[in-house]
Amino acid sequence: MQAGDGCQRGSRSKLQKKTSSFSLLSPDGWSLRGKKRKQTSRDADSLSLCSLDINEPSTKRSKLLTRVTSLASLLPPVKTTPLKRIGQTLQRSISFRNDSQTERAANPPPSSSSTKTRVISAKVSNPSSSMTATRVSTATAPATKRRDSKLWSETFDVRLGATQPLSPKEIKRQEAIFELAQGEQDLVEDLKLAKKAYHDPMLKLSIMTEHELNQIFGTLESLIPLHEDLVSRLREARKPDGSTEHVGHILTDWLPCLSSYTSYCSNQVKAKPLLDQKKQDRRVQDFLQRCLQSPFSRKLDLWNFLDIPRSRLVKYPLLLREILKHTPNDHPDRQHLDEAMLVVQSVVADINRRTGESECQYYKDRLLYTEDGQRDELIDRSRTLSCHGELKNNRGLKLHVFLFQDVLVITRSISLNDQPVSYQLCRQPIPIRQLDLEDLLDGEMRVGGSIRGAFSNNERTKNFFRVTYRTGGPLQSHCFQASDAFNKQQWINCIRQAKEAAALTGDQPPETGICLETGLGGQIGPASLKKHCLTTYLKLT
Repeated sequence: MQAGDGCQRGSRSKLQKKTSSFSLLSPDGWSLRGKKRKQTSRDADSLSLCSLDINEPSTKRSKLLTRVTSLASLLPPVKTTPLKRIGQTLQRSISFRNDSQTERAANPPPSSSSTKTRVISAKVSNPSSSMTATRVSTATAPATKRRDSKLWSETFDVRLGATQPLSPKEIKRQEAIFELAQGEQDLVEDLKLAKKAYHDPMLKLSIMTEHELNQIFGTLESLIPLHEDLVSRLREARKPDGSTEHVGHILTDWLPCLSSYTSYCSNQVKAKPLLDQKKQDRRVQDFLQRCLQSPFSRKLDLWNFLDIPRSRLVKYPLLLREILKHTPNDHPDRQHLDEAMLVVQSVVADINRRTGESECQYYKDRLLYTEDGQRDELIDRSRTLSCHGELKNNRGLKLHVFLFQDVLVITRSISLNDQPVSYQLCRQPIPIRQLDLEDLLDGEMRVGGSIRGAFSNNERTKNFFRVTYRTGGPLQSHCFQASDAFNKQQWINCIRQAKEAAALTGDQPPETGICLETGLGGQIGPASLKKHCLTTYLKLT
């Protein structure tokens, strides 16, 4: 009996000791576990971290928290909600550890583990704010450099201005002159940037050869002093208050210098295919991509910078027209502005014609004939290219169609090794004089394809037109589909104008061949010279 009572007392005392190890504080370092067991509401969030903190040495605890912090900092910046939840979980876990460490501070153990833990806890004590700030500062892309946009009224000094207030029309005139001057300054900066940030580094790093860079950049460097001269003249003509009285004589004297654009614009026809070809090189692609992601590029690629001079050229008639619009007839500058308008229209037309001839010759050289009978004298003697671009036939096959001076040529684009794209003739050339044009209504054309396509919407039957011709045999026809209604109308206008020109001028080049872009109404003029970076003719894509 005594032995049995002793066993019961021994087991009861062991049970009390075991229970006290979980619920009572003891000096052996197990107080943290007792603290956790009482806070059952936080077990779900803090169990994993705290259990590791107890069982692992202090050095491993530091590495664990460092890994968690680095993992949270690698999260993408757009997913802020998941990161916030992780931060809140860490905050709850670490705050519990801080509570336990506060109690442990009264009787610190001989080791330095508590000190290390507090230092680590202080680093991540507010993860939802500190880690987020660090992550945003390191992961966010550099801010894109934006060009300042000012109005003339923001630069006008009223104290130095005229005693009488300016009329609304005069204010608009000053704004137009200021836009001209500011655009010249921006152009000079972009030309210098293209040379300094693209041309020179690629030459120095041997990313491209000097010959290739000369083909791509052409005479771009020679345009910089040309426009710096106009910037200097316009700055000198500006009064201390910021207004400009006369600009007509400056433009009349300077605009003939734009004839130097002829070689640059003509070279762009070859520069664009070469640049596209060189982009297949990994080094070139990597360099251009890094530049595109840099703030200085303003999210513009190299070709955008190379096309800026041509874009500026076609804007001069528009800028002068705007100045003329707000210049009274009795203004002393009116006569000079009228002369300047005639000069710029003549210069642009001449550049357009020469560039058109260069483009026409380039594409004639890229044609591939599979049969000797496909060669046509009308192609060889063509000097102008009214329009060209991608169209689809009624089976959805992509074709590249050229409308030369007196002939329509249907081709397929092909790539041979690393050479620029060539164009293989897949039909006999169609003389313009024998061609008939028909505008098809949406839904009128039946297209081939899969059964599933037959039950789809009518998008595939839109924007079709048909050309038919007879060459002594049966009537032949081709149905073409443009990418949208605008391109379809452009093609129809170009073909109609080519037919009219062929009927009226005989063998003479049609006037439509010297426009940078033909408008919907078929008008040829500076107002239609706004778009398309490569082709000086209408390129439909």
